[in-house]
Amino acid sequence: MDIYLVGGAVRDRLLGLPVKDKDWVVVGTTPQHMLDQGFSQVGSDFPVFLHPKTKEEYALARTERKSGKGYTGFECYAAPDVTLEQDLMRRDLTINAIAEAQDGTLFDPYQGQQDIEKRQLRHVSQAFVEDPLRVLRVARFAARFAPQGFTVAPETLALMQEMVANGELEALTPERVWQEWERALHTERPDIFLTVLRQCGALGIVMPEIDALFGVPQPEKWHPEIDTGIHTLMVSYQAALLSDDPVIRFSAQVHDLGKALSPKAELPSHKLHCQLGMDVIRQLCQRLRVPNHYRDTALMVCAQHTKVHRAQEMRPATFIRLFDQIDAWRKPERVAQLAICCRADIRGRTGFEDDPYPQADILQDVFAAVQTVEVKPIIEAGYQGAAIKEQLAIRRAEAASQVLGR
Repeated sequence: MDIYLVGGAVRDRLLGLPVKDKDWVVVGTTPQHMLDQGFSQVGSDFPVFLHPKTKEEYALARTERKSGKGYTGFECYAAPDVTLEQDLMRRDLTINAIAEAQDGTLFDPYQGQQDIEKRQLRHVSQAFVEDPLRVLRVARFAARFAPQGFTVAPETLALMQEMVANGELEALTPERVWQEWERALHTERPDIFLTVLRQCGALGIVMPEIDALFGVPQPEKWHPEIDTGIHTLMVSYQAALLSDDPVIRFSAQVHDLGKALSPKAELPSHKLHCQLGMDVIRQLCQRLRVPNHYRDTALMVCAQHTKVHRAQEMRPATFIRLFDQIDAWRKPERVAQLAICCRADIRGRTGFEDDPYPQADILQDVFAAVQTVEVKPIIEAGYQGAAIKEQLAIRRAEAASQVLGR
């Protein structure tokens, strides 16, 4: 049998990136022979084995044939007569279809190295259209490799548009959509994920709430970019620069969803977008099975971001109410999350990319001060019941006043 290193490990090494996981393909053998060699089989759909020592995955070379709808309707054939070239043909992108022999020789039947040089994400074969999940995967790869200069090849983007037009994405489950979205949130350019999905028409299918923002105007005085969808992409980019926390990045992407529901007669004003956006976020998160901690943080940012923008004028008592509303006393990390999202919101505007945004610093400085107020002295002073809470609020407001100088 012949063993080859395949997929991301080869691709990332050629790009000069750290290699995290290694996947192997085995040509010319049988499941029984793998078991005889001490490998343990995992999965039932096709023969994948774990190395007895390294626990890395070794998959028998296989072909796939479309047998049903969606991304699960495939019949796999794994046998000693399946060639390396046939196995590589079933992969999504040419840069993922390069194999390396144990002596270092590269096998690249679909010009993956050439596409690495061109910085292109190009499909391996027409079989790409058989798996709708690949539309989201390509968008995610575009987000991941945008810093290296990669873009989606025109012919691949056209194929993705064709798949969307043919209704292929309707077979995707909410869980898989969220899985790809969450993975994209971990990349350097999560905004590119949304951009590519919009370019091929998929954004309106899988995330119609975000797609609805494009074409919605905002006041040019505050938003020189005008378009709310463009603003959302810019905020997404800024959030990624400010934090690698996927929860913050998600919250930044959905914080303005309510603007798509602003009455047309009031445009470009969006007076009620914070209130309107709350239900939209809840519905989106419920539909895509988004984890609760993502949803709750996003709701907080949606509800509070315009208040934080006015931090320089806010009274001490208003800060205390805000901290109460976001449950900051039990979840202090929320203050930093809110501050980062608000800074990204301000910087996600044309010409404001370097705005110092002192409001975020004020918010965190005030919170640091009010956290020093302890309950024990209040109780020792003889206060009881509701009076304890009242005194705590008063003393916290006093601490806030000292920071604010008013």
